[in-house]
Amino acid sequence: MTAELALSPPHFTPSRFICRHWPVLTGLLLLLAPTLHDLSSSLWQSSEQSHGPLILLVVVYLFWRDRTAQAGTSTKWGWLPVCAGLATYVLGRSQQIWLLEIGAFMPLLAGMLLLEGGWSLLKRHGFAIAFIVFLIPLPGPLIDSLTGGLKQAVSGHVEQLLYGLGYPIARAGVMLSIGPYRLQVADACSGLNSLFSLLALGALYVHLAAHTSRLRSSLLVLVAAPLAFLANIVRVVLLVLVTYYWGDAAGQGFVHQFAGIVLFAIAFGGLLAFDLLLGQALPDEVKA
Repeated sequence: MTAELALSPPHFTPSRFICRHWPVLTGLLLLLAPTLHDLSSSLWQSSEQSHGPLILLVVVYLFWRDRTAQAGTSTKWGWLPVCAGLATYVLGRSQQIWLLEIGAFMPLLAGMLLLEGGWSLLKRHGFAIAFIVFLIPLPGPLIDSLTGGLKQAVSGHVEQLLYGLGYPIARAGVMLSIGPYRLQVADACSGLNSLFSLLALGALYVHLAAHTSRLRSSLLVLVAAPLAFLANIVRVVLLVLVTYYWGDAAGQGFVHQFAGIVLFAIAFGGLLAFDLLLGQALPDEVKA
């Protein structure tokens, strides 16, 4: 019994990790501090990336949640992603490329976990590292392309729906005309932000739910994007109808902000409802 305990791999604990790797951790904090300072004073101030601090807190929580994970045999292969991450960070920082500067922390953390507890420890914390991807802002050209396509699609579906219900509505591009009012589907109404946020929330929900069926988990992640799109159509329909019945001031006031809450509630509620339906066909296996 004693021999088995002696040969069993140690548990990963924060104090043990800090004591063994405090020089590396100090260097990591020195890299992280200026990045967080720049993010908090620039990118996270925008409405498009205001979810950044929340995503960061989730990443920290996920690491803390599995802080006592079983560690395996460390591997020197961990230096490869560490060096690659450092090179990527230097390039991203010097050229002011957020994609590289923030993304560099993914291989850095992965390499540190490999050096500490091998592949088993990396697998345990793999989702926390992967979740960092939601901190990375999309490149400008990609945002412009996605936003333009989403605005066209949303405005087109809103026009078809309300026209089918008998409302006097017409569309020219992303401009909707209903009664005496003209409303433009702006970038903020494209639903790209809600799509990105719901994908993050959906991935987190699937991870925490820990369903035994991989098919069920995969379907939940895949349905997040269509749900966000449908919820955004409902949001725009709501704003158009409020403007039509109560005027432009009502549509651009409190109701405009409240519609965002409605969008989130519909999308996440739909995700939960879909999970319940999947549970009937793909129930979790009961572990003996």
